[in-house]
Order: sequence, then structure tokens, then C-alpha cells
Amino acid sequence: MLSPRFPFVLGVGSIFEQRWSRRAMALRLHSLRSLRSARTAMGLCTLLCGTFAPFAFAQAGHTPYSGAAPAQPDASLRVCADPNNLPFSNHAGQGFENKLAQMLGDWMHKSVEYTWAMQQKQFLRDTLDADKCDVVMSLPTDDKEELTTDPYYRSTYAMVYRASAPFQLKSLDDPRLRKLEIGVHALGDDWADLPSGSVLAHRGIVRNVHLYKMFADYGRPNPSADLMEAVAKGDVDVAIAWGPLAGYFATREPVKLTVVPITDAHTILPFEFSISMAVRHGDRKLCDQLNAFLREKQDAIHALLAGYGVPQLKMDAAMPRTNTITQR
Repeated sequence: MLSPRFPFVLGVGSIFEQRWSRRAMALRLHSLRSLRSARTAMGLCTLLCGTFAPFAFAQAGHTPYSGAAPAQPDASLRVCADPNNLPFSNHAGQGFENKLAQMLGDWMHKSVEYTWAMQQKQFLRDTLDADKCDVVMSLPTDDKEELTTDPYYRSTYAMVYRASAPFQLKSLDDPRLRKLEIGVHALGDDWADLPSGSVLAHRGIVRNVHLYKMFADYGRPNPSADLMEAVAKGDVDVAIAWGPLAGYFATREPVKLTVVPITDAHTILPFEFSISMAVRHGDRKLCDQLNAFLREKQDAIHALLAGYGVPQLKMDAAMPRTNTITQR
């Protein structure tokens, strides 16, 4: 459902940057309940910023684990994940992080055992740091509170609009964004709590922005899909969302949607995030094993992500592997 527009008054740059630090935004993205979305969303993530970035593992009050206890040698790979956070993970094992965890378990000759928890404020504290698992499948690479692996993908926010729309958007600098109806994700009532809303507000684009809360109805499957559904139905003209969410849900609508990764924007907050697996500090042996797996299975992982519609950027440069994508 389309929610009301929320007024937003942007403070001076220094206050804004203090409130939304790079890491806070990265973590908000990837959960996006999280990047981490974001999930992180965000962020992705954080993520966010992710993941996601989604980044949003909004880890308020989170204290880094100090015990440095390594994973116990046994027959299972213990993974903490969200049971309702596609395209990342769900209880049925349909997310790409589920598939990646199974790929990792097979490589290590271990069964995969899950601890399920909603990726919100205290996700890391209550799961990985509480020794309920040994690995989280995605966290922004530059997170310092856990030990992260080498990144296994890098993604960005994306614009999504109907392929039949009478316009083609390539950049946030397009003046038509000031008149088109725009939908963005938010974690709460402040639609500027993720990079998409914050960047639009900083550009003075406010009155035509609509809020889609990621937590609005967690009791039903795929609560983050509302934003792509709104684009498909014509409730909004364009959505700006964390890339993995945008690419995945765009393929599941009855009309063709075009996904445009945002890679050339000069924004007050980062839109691109590298995503890694994470273990507890001190568990260097497991981290080294994960890095070996990521190196060996790099091509298979990229193929897995591509199958879920994830916009992937090159790790060594902000250049997309794919540009505009029309989903079929």
C-alpha cells in the first residue's frame, strides 16, 4: 500500500554526516532490515550498505565480541540468517545466501545448521556474538565489529521503472525525477533513514517521494516486495532500492521492469557497497577457510548472484558487470 509522504528538513552538511555515518548507512542498507538488506539492505546491508546494504544491521549499542572463541570442530556449519528476507534468505532455503551456505557446506563437507533471527538492531549481538552460529553470510566488508572475509560481491542502489514507461532514466541528475512519483524503502517513519531517501532529500526532491516500510508486515512472505509491486501497478513511476532487492523482485512482477544500477552518482552518502561473510574476531582459521572457498568458487558465486538478478560491480572499480537490465 502506498503510504503518506513524510516531510523532511535537511540540516547542514556536517550535522547530516554526523547523523548518517558511512558505516551506519552501510549497515542499514544490507538488511535492509538489515544490506543488510539490507541487511544491512543495508544496506546492505547495510549493509547496509550494504546489505546491504542493505545493508541495515542497525547495531545500536552493539559491543564487539571479545571472547575470540573459534568455531568448534564438528560436522555442521552453523549459520545465522533471517527466515523472511528474500532474496537473501528465508526459512525454506530459497535465498541466494541459503544457496551460498549450502555450497560452502558441501565444500567443507559439513551439513548446514541454521539459527533464525530477524535482522534488526541486535542481530549480531544475539546470534554470532552469542555463539549461536559461526558465520553470517553477508556484512559490509569494512565492518570492524566482526571479522569479515574478502568481499564476494559489490553492488549498488538501482532505479526501477516499467519498461513501457515514456521515459528512460540513467542518472539521479535527470531533472525528470523532480516530477515523477518516486518510491523508496525505509526502516521506520523517516524515509531518509536509508541512502535512497537521504540522497533525494539532499537534492531537494521531497514532495513526490513515497515511503514503503520494510517492516510494515513482517508476518507475510517477502515484505520488501511492496516497492517493486508499486512500480508494476503504476502507483509510483520509479523506485530507488538496494540493487539485490531491486533486481530480484523486478523479475517477479507480471510486467517488464527496467533496472538501472546507479554507478555514476555524486551523492552525500555512498550507494555502492562490498559485501563479505563474517565470523567472530579471533576465528581466523575459519575466516581463512572462507576466503579459500570464495577464491575457488568465485565464478560459481557470480553465476548464483546473476541468477537472482543482483547487479554486480567489479571489485576493483565502480564499473558494472551489467548496465541497464530489462527484466523478463
